Amino acid sequence: MIKQFKKGETLKKICIISNSLKDKELSIGKDIQKRFLKIAEEKGIRDALAPLLDICDVYLDIPGGMEGCIVIGGDGSVLSAAKKTKAADLPIIGFNLGNVGYLAEVELSDADDAIIKLLEDEFTIEERMMLKGYVHKDGEDEPSDLALNDVVLSRRGDMQVTGYRVCINGSFLSDFKSDGMIISTPTGSTAYNLSAGGAIVEPTAKLIQLTPVASHMLNTRSVVLSADTEVTVMILPPKGVRPVDVGAYFDGNLNRTLHPGDYLTVTGAEEVTRVIRISNAGFLEILHKKME
Repeated sequence: MIKQFKKGETLKKICIISNSLKDKELSIGKDIQKRFLKIAEEKGIRDALAPLLDICDVYLDIPGGMEGCIVIGGDGSVLSAAKKTKAADLPIIGFNLGNVGYLAEVELSDADDAIIKLLEDEFTIEERMMLKGYVHKDGEDEPSDLALNDVVLSRRGDMQVTGYRVCINGSFLSDFKSDGMIISTPTGSTAYNLSAGGAIVEPTAKLIQLTPVASHMLNTRSVVLSADTEVTVMILPPKGVRPVDVGAYFDGNLNRTLHPGDYLTVTGAEEVTRVIRISNAGFLEILHKKME
């Protein structure tokens, strides 16, 4: 769903979050902060605010009263910021320091133009669905976690085929032999899912895609499910004697390590991530440009 701010509701209080692993000493973040405040001053917005934070700070504390968030980095930085700003429910726009940057829409060369559009109410906000999942490990349910892109099960340690039993809403679907399983949102369809041969999906759609990674089976394809589907993936015992370690990753971050008999349950979350769009380009146009 796309929401338009009411006329006059400019984003004059912007929290700027930069990734110091890519932005050394936050020099780019400081420059964007100065440019934002300078342009706001030129437009007579004297109460503009642009605090600068480092996304690598695990104790990231968003100041109160913020209306939006500029994230400086790549798609990974946007994913991290989406989780860290969730409590404040801030819409996010990414300034790209990465390579492809599907989530980080703005190139640094276009930063001033983007800032002007934020201050002149020339933007829309897209609501992107998220996934909510939890691990059932050693007979106990672990705390749930959220993901904007995907939840991935991937083997750890020695290279060996791993078995995954997939159930949909409690009903058996199939056993898969593969290196891993990807459960992705439409936003995540252009991430790891794309590399694994999954379908590309318009990012504001509402669905879940299940894609095996390097499957050791014939005729294995992605499975597309409704957003309220409950997907359960159990780790099957290995064929040999070597133990199997499988990592459960939420947007690339390790949540838990699973063993045979443990399982992961994922469904669409009530929470959404709000993404600021300043470009009039459609999804397919952006996709074509990024993949050139």
